[in-house]
Amino acid sequence: MTHRMVRRVHHWALAILMLLALLHSVPAIAAEEDGWAALRAGGVVLFRHAIAPGGGDPLGMRLGDCATQRNLDTVGRAQARRIGEAFSARGLSVGRVLTSQWCRTRETAELAFPGRTEDEPAFNSFFSDRSRQDTQTAAARQVLDAWRGPGALVIVTHQVNITALTGIVPASGEGIVLARTPTGWSVAGRILP
Repeated sequence: MTHRMVRRVHHWALAILMLLALLHSVPAIAAEEDGWAALRAGGVVLFRHAIAPGGGDPLGMRLGDCATQRNLDTVGRAQARRIGEAFSARGLSVGRVLTSQWCRTRETAELAFPGRTEDEPAFNSFFSDRSRQDTQTAAARQVLDAWRGPGALVIVTHQVNITALTGIVPASGEGIVLARTPTGWSVAGRILP
């Protein structure tokens, strides 16, 4: 193959990759817009807390003592603020903001929705004690089922809780939007960090 042919193949390959990337992003954009629409209609969003480096919690972690927990870093705090900015930019009405009792979820919620946060132990992490998964997930479903608005319900919780409720493993700062159906709740979209 000549140099010219190699360049032509390279250009075509690059064009095909760019087209595939564009086509791959279309469903994500649609899913995000579907999520925002569901929230406008009084849906629920389950946000995984913003970026807090590491995994799990340190040994000796205690609720109410942030020095013993894994916490947001600078990037995580900026990500949390962007969540609130996205709601404001869309003029979305927020009815309530619930959060687990972990410092990283509280800080995410407070930075996104200052002065609006309420603790809800049903959304506390069960990462280190999986025996609590069924009981906590049932309690979380009761909170969801009781929601009637007005506005959207925002919940800031942990990956394990969201996965137990939806089957989705969200990224840090990602929101999984739920819409009420005749039989419960279904995933309506995803809000990317």
